[in-house]
Amino acid sequence: MTMIRLHNGFEQVRLKLQDELDARKTQAERNRLGQFATPTALALDILTYAATLMPEGEKIRLLDPAVGTGSFFSAFQQVFSEKQILGAVGFEIDPHYGEPASLLWRDSDFTIKLADFTIEDPDGQFNLLICNPPYVRHHHLQNEDKVRLQARTAQASGMKLSGLAGLYCHFLGLSHPWMADGGVAGWLIPSEFMDVNYGKAIKRYLLEKVTLLKIHRFCPDDVQFTDALVSSAVVWFKKEPPPKNHKVTFTFGGSLLGPQYDREVSSDELAHEAKWSRFPLADIRMKRSNPVISDFFDIRRGIATGDNDFFILDQKEIIAKNLPLIAFRPILPGPRYLTESEVEADASGLPLLERKLFLLDTKLSEERIREGYPALFAYLQEGRERGVHEGYLCSHRAPWYSQENRPSAPIVCTYLGRSNTKSGRPFRFILNNSTATVANVYLAMYPKPQLAKAIEQDATILRHAWEMLNRITPEQLMGEGRVYGGGLRKLEPGELANVDASEIAELIPAFKPILSGEQLALFGG
Repeated sequence: MTMIRLHNGFEQVRLKLQDELDARKTQAERNRLGQFATPTALALDILTYAATLMPEGEKIRLLDPAVGTGSFFSAFQQVFSEKQILGAVGFEIDPHYGEPASLLWRDSDFTIKLADFTIEDPDGQFNLLICNPPYVRHHHLQNEDKVRLQARTAQASGMKLSGLAGLYCHFLGLSHPWMADGGVAGWLIPSEFMDVNYGKAIKRYLLEKVTLLKIHRFCPDDVQFTDALVSSAVVWFKKEPPPKNHKVTFTFGGSLLGPQYDREVSSDELAHEAKWSRFPLADIRMKRSNPVISDFFDIRRGIATGDNDFFILDQKEIIAKNLPLIAFRPILPGPRYLTESEVEADASGLPLLERKLFLLDTKLSEERIREGYPALFAYLQEGRERGVHEGYLCSHRAPWYSQENRPSAPIVCTYLGRSNTKSGRPFRFILNNSTATVANVYLAMYPKPQLAKAIEQDATILRHAWEMLNRITPEQLMGEGRVYGGGLRKLEPGELANVDASEIAELIPAFKPILSGEQLALFGG
């Protein structure tokens, strides 16, 4: 056997090579291919923890399906004794990294195969699998590749992934037959799978096909990859059926080896919890008994225009271009530019804001516009020259410059935010007294019949409901939403819908909650 132990400065040599190779690619190229190298300290932590899961003295065959320049190889040889190591194999699809890495490791018995892991035939001999798979978002995958990956992943692991799943999800499923029975896997992947719909298939696999041991989630403010806005987790499991009454360890914050928080959660409880990112900071969610926001409001994302720069103009631009105001409707500025918590309006319903914005939105045909509004027709032609009409959203609308039906909402909630703001509140509820609609950086909240009837009888109830919404704690909102690297928080309509709103129920003496099908399923109703 060739000597595995390389000289002490080998990791520095590898890091220098990594930096040189990264520098020869643009950030956009690496983002598109999901190429984010694992930091040395993190790789060492992961292999150190892996050693605690392996039987004492067991010979190790390591597999890394997305090896890059070999950060895990390097940590592997530092953590495990030479007597334990039987070898390591890594796959790398990109020759830009794979060829130099193969030369780098030529004096070891670690093998880098320049091949696409997703089309290789498994051999099932590896008892340790460590991987930081490519973080390629689904919209960067060609349709034919999605179909192929879905079929192979289902065959390999039984995991039936949706078309919204990223490439890393397929890597996880495709690796199943490569592992020996009883083998251990550690996956460094985005934590979003814990909360999103496409992650259901992954969570089912982790609960039913293998024994899920531990999930460590890094603090979102502590981005593991400086060049990727993603919140990371390390998922550990063993390739064997889960035992009865099994409990999974969840840790959060700090490091993998020294987390700030930990909690054990039973697999039965996990099977009924839609958001695993609640753990370990939150308790097990009880079955719903209290009213939630969706009992009082219909919640919809704001308008996705297809090109805000073209469709949203301020009043000065409209006047300068001599455009007819009849073709526009008022729209609120984005949260960054709307510091007010309440939007007042003039007698005509226009928002009393320093900068008045308007959304181009008309059903008039281009023929009618050309005849009656030549300046607007000329502006639409400018849009055509820029290719605005060919964008995905515009090309699926008739006419292409019309917008979704999104009436003015009396209350709107910011859709994205950060928890490290001065207020400590990533999401804001804004009382909208104007006729302005909102773009998709907001959630529009429309009172449901019971609340609408109460408001009709007593207009002050709307203000009271708004004040109560703003008393909801950031922790409650963040517990339902999702988080990305750098502390970026997002709240989808269905997530805001599940937030407790018991206080609002007190405004309606005869209130009766109505559970949706999704809520009934979530809370076991």
